[in-house]
Amino acid sequence: MTIRVASKKFNFLLISIYLCTYPVLAISPGEAFKDEALEARARSLSMELRCMVCQNQSIDDSDAPLAKDLRMLIREQIKAGKTDDEILVFIEDRYGEFALLKPRFDIKNAPLWALPFLLILAGIFLMRSFFRNAPKN
Repeated sequence: MTIRVASKKFNFLLISIYLCTYPVLAISPGEAFKDEALEARARSLSMELRCMVCQNQSIDDSDAPLAKDLRMLIREQIKAGKTDDEILVFIEDRYGEFALLKPRFDIKNAPLWALPFLLILAGIFLMRSFFRNAPKN
């Protein structure tokens, strides 16, 4: 009985270690910059971009071939001396705003940003009217 419990704990530990290190495996050693500052900048940019294949992952976390190509594109643009904003605009022009994990705040996205607040206000209004009309005992 105790061997079975120890075995389950060991398996859980192995799975936990694997899951914690899995995103690190998405970046292959050939992609990384030697300079840590440039590598941190490239990783920061790749965390802001959506993987078009996985859609709910950043290209930094994804191991899809397209994500790898985009990571390499970012590194090439950094080597060319482009700023972070220039790189993001380049990717956005090529793939559309959907490529950004965090949509920009502008007039066409205003409903996207306002909807959560409107839903909270509607919920408060409904709860208030529900409790106001509830029979008092």
